[in-house]
Amino acid sequence: MSNSLPKSLKQVSFFLERLPGIGEKSANRLAFYLLRMPDEDLKDFSEQVAKLKAQTKRCKICMNLTEEELCGVCDDSARDGTRITVVEDVLDLLSLETGDIYDGMYHVLHGRIDPLNHIGPDDIFLEELFTRLKPKTNGHVTPSIVKEVILATNPDMEGEATAMYLRNRLQELKKEHSLEFTITRLGYGMPMGGNLEYADYMTLRKALENRRGF
Repeated sequence: MSNSLPKSLKQVSFFLERLPGIGEKSANRLAFYLLRMPDEDLKDFSEQVAKLKAQTKRCKICMNLTEEELCGVCDDSARDGTRITVVEDVLDLLSLETGDIYDGMYHVLHGRIDPLNHIGPDDIFLEELFTRLKPKTNGHVTPSIVKEVILATNPDMEGEATAMYLRNRLQELKKEHSLEFTITRLGYGMPMGGNLEYADYMTLRKALENRRGF
């Protein structure tokens, strides 16, 4: 079908097909949807896409995405500054923000350690996290207020490797600077309504490790 499309529509469809989770048919449907949009809406949409990278930057504290110097979380004085949850990307942060289940701070790595894809510790925002935890020395030493670092990388092979690397580095940091924060890991295991028969090895292992009194 794409071979019979007008060239401009075909190019839009090809671009949309490069997006995650979008196949050829979905890309064609989206391209036709854009074509049918009112001119003003389509113009506004294209302008917003054009400004996306120019106006979006990383928060200077937590690396979350923002249009200001600080993101909405870091700029909120009501947040609990004694806890930092480390996530792989901004979508993970948004998931934790859903439902008001967490009121602490974040640190966004924008990736995870993945040697097979040539991504090492220096390719993600680890040093910025360590800097946040070290005592500040602007004429006098100001100790960090952080009491807990929560490792919330995903429960897959790369996420686990990143969490283990972080744990080791954080333990070294604690010893070097006499810091007192605890290091915790999100509990993972069987979801509500899950069936043991269909659970994979990692899910079952985590469910056993994270069992509690009942």
